[in-house]
Amino acid sequence: MTTEHTFVPNHHAHHPGFAGAPGFLAAASMVLGGADNARLAGRIGELTASDAVADIGCGPGTAARHAGRLGASVVAIDPAPVMLRVARFLTRRSTPGVRYTEGSAEDLPLPDSSVSLAWSIACVHHWKDLDAGLDEVRRVLKPGGRLVALERLSRPGATGLAGHGWTPEQASAFADRCGAHGFTDVRINRHRVGRKTKVSVMGTAP
Repeated sequence: MTTEHTFVPNHHAHHPGFAGAPGFLAAASMVLGGADNARLAGRIGELTASDAVADIGCGPGTAARHAGRLGASVVAIDPAPVMLRVARFLTRRSTPGVRYTEGSAEDLPLPDSSVSLAWSIACVHHWKDLDAGLDEVRRVLKPGGRLVALERLSRPGATGLAGHGWTPEQASAFADRCGAHGFTDVRINRHRVGRKTKVSVMGTAP
């Protein structure tokens, strides 16, 4: 397995996390730009009202609220308390099917085989440990459950905010890792959203 930055899907694993005033500003920016990602993740994952969803790295909760408004039950998980505070404030009582809780991809606060759809939107590049995260996703997904990872398409060598995403090589590396962890029907797709291009990896739990 290569360790070159270009091919590492979690190339921002050492990001210090969101906290304080910068965390609130980051949450606000995610709210403004998150609706399109939420709708796209729902389409990719074939979200329905009967789904139980794990939103891994939920940020300010935009995608969780989208799923909840469609009738799904959602557990939205994030390691940053500041993100969860913003998410709870924005959700309030408007979406009763959404529950927020602190956790990470590597330690999901969910029972075995408890969700039918797990998504991680603009977040896998921050996971601390890909193998532990994929093991946890496998554990909490029901047989036949779907995993959706969605990132912005980045250019090799991009820096700053432009580097918070996946190059084609990073998307391919994550798809390979999904297959190594037993996911089937693993697919990589590109999606045009306004002026931006997104890349998704989807797999099915056996």
